[in-house]
Amino acid sequence: MLEIEAKMRLTDAAQLRARLRTIDADPGPRIEEVNHFFDTPDQTLRRTGQGLRIRLERHSDKPLPQIIITHKGPRTSSDLKIRPETQLHVADMDDAAQLLGALGYVRVLSFEKRRTRWMLDGCNIELDELPRLGCFIEIEGPDESRVLTVRQKLVLSDEPLIVESYAEMVDRHLSSTNVAEKYLAFEPI
Repeated sequence: MLEIEAKMRLTDAAQLRARLRTIDADPGPRIEEVNHFFDTPDQTLRRTGQGLRIRLERHSDKPLPQIIITHKGPRTSSDLKIRPETQLHVADMDDAAQLLGALGYVRVLSFEKRRTRWMLDGCNIELDELPRLGCFIEIEGPDESRVLTVRQKLVLSDEPLIVESYAEMVDRHLSSTNVAEKYLAFEPI
């Protein structure tokens, strides 16, 4: 599968949600995520532009969490973020982590994310919030044209595109704050 997405920083999430309702986008679930990224001890995946993640998702509309192992390949040259992506649903997060460990991968970074999903014209629209990094929107679709059309419908064409992954953003933030443990979490309520 090929991931094709436009990511931008959101300055007014409430205004964007109102726009989504006005143009009859279909609201989806709220999702609480915990993302664990793995790499070899010498960071081979990072150096080659790849990512390996185990994600735990708790959906507002499903009783049981979903656990997904994802490999993302190197990005292609484009204004949008385009890269091969392979996903595998598994039953147990600890077993998945043990499997990756047995293959020589170590956990290098973890972070939480809150996401609200919408659908519009065949594209997933993800409104994301990350601790200390703020709010973002990802528009993911079947091709560049459709993603850019939805971006235009949402009046976001002038917003700068971000090709950096959340993992790269979190890692840069944690490195700048000299945090020893590579885990970015929301403050407890």
